[in-house]
Amino acid sequence: MLKPTIISISMATVMAGAAISPALGLIAKAFPDASPTTIKLILTAPSLMIIPFSFLSSYLTSKLTKRTIIMIGLAIYLIGGIVPQFVPTIELLLALRLLLGAGVGLLMPLAMSLINDYYTGKERTKMMGYNSAFSNFGGIITMLLAGWLATFGWRIPFNVYFLGLFIFILVFLFLPKGEIQKPPQHEGKSKVPLAVYGYALAMGGIMLAYYSIATNMALYLEQNNLGGAALAGTVVAFTTVGGMITSLLLVQIELTFKKLVITVMLFGMGIAFLMLTFTNSVPVVMLSVCLVGFGQGSLFPIIVIKTLDQVPVYQSDRAVDLTSSFTFLGQFLSPIVLDSIGRIANSPSIRFQYGTLATAIFIIVLVSTLYILRPNQRV
Repeated sequence: MLKPTIISISMATVMAGAAISPALGLIAKAFPDASPTTIKLILTAPSLMIIPFSFLSSYLTSKLTKRTIIMIGLAIYLIGGIVPQFVPTIELLLALRLLLGAGVGLLMPLAMSLINDYYTGKERTKMMGYNSAFSNFGGIITMLLAGWLATFGWRIPFNVYFLGLFIFILVFLFLPKGEIQKPPQHEGKSKVPLAVYGYALAMGGIMLAYYSIATNMALYLEQNNLGGAALAGTVVAFTTVGGMITSLLLVQIELTFKKLVITVMLFGMGIAFLMLTFTNSVPVVMLSVCLVGFGQGSLFPIIVIKTLDQVPVYQSDRAVDLTSSFTFLGQFLSPIVLDSIGRIANSPSIRFQYGTLATAIFIIVLVSTLYILRPNQRV
């Protein structure tokens, strides 16, 4: 039961923010005096707390066992997730959503570092893939469940967070107590290798590109007379499908492309954005976003693995913190950066943004490939 227990922790983190998105319209009606921005904050507020609390999580691993931190995080998660359905004001609801983000911040880095603790070699790669795939699957299921629960009123979808209680029981019963992680005395306080920051920056850049699908697709379809909001939801879902497929095939992908695996997956994403730049066909759009999902689904776990290979075990949580933080930073900056580029170039078209992403990715792929293929280079 160790594998499903570890994977279930990641499922809790993925569903944290967007799980109640189907109920946003109902919440807006329930609190008519709240501004549209405040209503949107219900969805995004947890992200504000995730980054600082993920760093707190890595600090706490030198004081408490990971099992204890996870159980504390899940308790906070349950309170922040379930209690909002009982509050009378939008301010209390937002406060509890921030609390939910704090719980997720404690959980997120440990969900991946536990895989590094208990698995090695191909098994570790396979677990990273499963972790990513089932997290996406859990996100889809909880979104569908929340959508159904929303038919009973705005309060009911918050009950999807009872999943945290099930995960809490799994952790209590099946996750070993473990040991408090402290650096060897002769090591002292060693710095995180520079390569870790490079991989974290890469994660942020990939998320910046990946999230451009979710934030821009509805407008892209409208600008090109291809469809409306309903089609946009279906198209965006195809990124998750692509990600699940490559996550499950992660070991085979890594064995096939070896040291070029990151550049090959990036090249696929570049092709996808190039197709989006020029196509006027809905099937091609769906194929393109599926390719973007292919890239993200394999790149994220592979980069985490390469990051963990750069550090000793006692620094693994801190390394994962950095990659997770840059991932959320990339997500936050995606619309800001891409819209700013469009304004500077005086081109509001989403096609231009996707063309810019394709160009940037191809340049990165070319430079990276030349670097990797240099004699005596090791990645």
